[in-house]
Amino acid sequence: MMHRSAASHILTAFLIAGLCLVPVSARSPQQTGNETGATTNPPDQTPGPSAQSVLRSSSDLVRIDVEVTDRSGKPIKGLKADQFSLTDDSQAQKVSIFSYEDIEAVETASDSDTKPIVVAVDSPSDAAAQAAGDQVRDRRMLVLFFDLTSLGVDDLVRAHDAAVKFIKQQMTKADLVSVVVFSSNLRVLSDFTNDHAKLDKAVAQLLPGVSSQLANPLDAAAQNGEYDVQQDTGAAYTPDETEFNVFNTDQKLEAIESLANVLGAIPGRKAVIEFTGGITQTGEENRTQLRAATDAANRADVSIYSVDSRGLFATAPGGDVTADAATGTSMFTGASVFHQTDQREDSRDTLATLSTDTGGRAFFDLGDLSDAFPKIQQDNGGYYLIGYYLNANIKRDGTWHAVRVKVNAPGVKVRYRNGYYAPRDFQHLEKESRDEQLAEAIHSDNPVVELPIAVETAMFRLNDEQVYVPISAKLSSAALDWAQKHGRRQAEFDFAAELRAAPSGQIVAQLRDTINVSLDQERFEQVHQSNLVYQGGVVLSAGSYHLKFVARENESGKIGTFEQNFTAPQRPSQRLSLSSVVLSSQLVPVQKSSEVQTKAQGLRAKLTASPLDIEGQRIVPSVTRFFNQQQTLYVFFQAYYPEKSDTFDPSALRAALIFFREGMQVNATPMLAPAAVDTKAHAASFRISLPLAKLPAGRYTVQAIVIGAGTQQSAFGRAYLALDQPPAAPASASSPSSLSPITTQP
Repeated sequence: MMHRSAASHILTAFLIAGLCLVPVSARSPQQTGNETGATTNPPDQTPGPSAQSVLRSSSDLVRIDVEVTDRSGKPIKGLKADQFSLTDDSQAQKVSIFSYEDIEAVETASDSDTKPIVVAVDSPSDAAAQAAGDQVRDRRMLVLFFDLTSLGVDDLVRAHDAAVKFIKQQMTKADLVSVVVFSSNLRVLSDFTNDHAKLDKAVAQLLPGVSSQLANPLDAAAQNGEYDVQQDTGAAYTPDETEFNVFNTDQKLEAIESLANVLGAIPGRKAVIEFTGGITQTGEENRTQLRAATDAANRADVSIYSVDSRGLFATAPGGDVTADAATGTSMFTGASVFHQTDQREDSRDTLATLSTDTGGRAFFDLGDLSDAFPKIQQDNGGYYLIGYYLNANIKRDGTWHAVRVKVNAPGVKVRYRNGYYAPRDFQHLEKESRDEQLAEAIHSDNPVVELPIAVETAMFRLNDEQVYVPISAKLSSAALDWAQKHGRRQAEFDFAAELRAAPSGQIVAQLRDTINVSLDQERFEQVHQSNLVYQGGVVLSAGSYHLKFVARENESGKIGTFEQNFTAPQRPSQRLSLSSVVLSSQLVPVQKSSEVQTKAQGLRAKLTASPLDIEGQRIVPSVTRFFNQQQTLYVFFQAYYPEKSDTFDPSALRAALIFFREGMQVNATPMLAPAAVDTKAHAASFRISLPLAKLPAGRYTVQAIVIGAGTQQSAFGRAYLALDQPPAAPASASSPSSLSPITTQP
């Protein structure tokens, strides 16, 4: 969690309405990123009966664990790959991966062969996952998962006693056991291990707490065809608890989904034994999360075994002391008892669905919860791990694929997960999943480099309290995928930015824009030779900030991220100060274009004009500051003079540029008067342009100098650029400098 410190002043932050998407004619070094698979999402409908076991493929390899036993249930060993035949939607597949996990051999090994093993539940790196695969080979992996948000005190005691009995009496040498709890978050009390002492210590940490009071199954809303016959005393203080129950149920299911995603890094079959007091759905609201949890478990080769920790008990007619007495005549007609039974069954339906759809089991009405463990161990005996690669022409639309496995051996029983959801590419993701993908990219600590981008910020003072921070992002044209529809080339981009105050971490500004570009073929040929630049901006008060910027190209779903720390200083009251020095090679008209449509989200500040807009033209900052000798360099900056100096004449301000190369001055411009003076903002704007043909190729420091003639006031600012020789343009292509820009304003 991020701790927020008390702030001594109020931070103001607004989003600017000015946006621009333009092709940039300057060349820049190209970055490359590693492309990852498309994010998968649960399908819109589940084919086949809900009782079927499924698996999920998130890459081109489909792996299935197949259990082959004789009529007595004993695993059959020694089968060969050619004895297995697979079909995917009735199409025969070639077995590419084949191995046998011989758990029985470890169980029957001598004590001298036992050695301590510890495998991290979360294996973040490929090397760690490979090492984990070597350690867990021929092992049975069991996760004791305690949902403290649904376990009352008595339920937790029963679950604790069952876990202790399992570790001391029922655990075999082939078992690697982990202990995980969920209260307000997921916590791993023990990694996978065969060390009984460590597991005993982990289970001993199970304590009842306030989490067990989060949801009472008896408070669930009545389902279709049912009616409430009990009074919920919480209704006197809460108008409707349905929304809370929806949120609480989603939290439980999301915890299972998160656990499955973590376990997915470890190869092989995993069994999650969930001790719970029930999960009650409140209607369609929870169905999406239930499907996501089921899908994540199957994708990670996780089977869920639900154990109702309430065990075998009888409910007092009319309810116990947790609820008021039944109303009306329901106590005497039996309606109250029927309602209690319905509520209990409702809390088990989700458990049964989770278990059945992931190849596990649900255990209800157990007098001794430890009776479930031998059956779970028997279900997770020796198995064959077989896999095949998907055809290159498979539709990545997330649809259901039925898998059939046959074994050419007499008298065998075959048990396996009998289907998977195909990989889903970005084009088949729902809007909600796309939004989640952007949110994850913003909040992730790890950078994403699928889409090469470069971002630059600057700073211009608007008044004593606020500064304007333009954000310019350059996208590499070589990394963009353009769709062709109705004879036009189309592309869609999502841009998002989040600014947090430092060190508190408080969000002070958020930006989200979706830009659609539609070009005819001739225009596309021009634009495709260049890189594209997005322009946005925010207004901030003085302070320190952290910027996280995310860009996504929506044809392929590629994402690029950028982070930067910067400080907006207080305005000095008695001396001259300077804005950022902006370098550019392009001026574009400030006007809307039919080629670009922008959908902006969030609160936006309305500025009379952006400091970068000059006489109907907008200066486009060079994000990479990479120029060639064929271009003209445009330099823009502002000088802010003291407000309380009655004798200071802003028209007496003069500015010049000095070019340094390898520490030596190589060129300079004459002193120039300001192009414009804003007496209200006490700002003088300087616009200097010069051809770059006379400068030799190399790297330069550009120093801007502003002095107040007749005063002792002066200010300095610097920027850096790289200058190259002009590119050799193809004979059939238009010169980059002749491109018409794409501009937009929402």
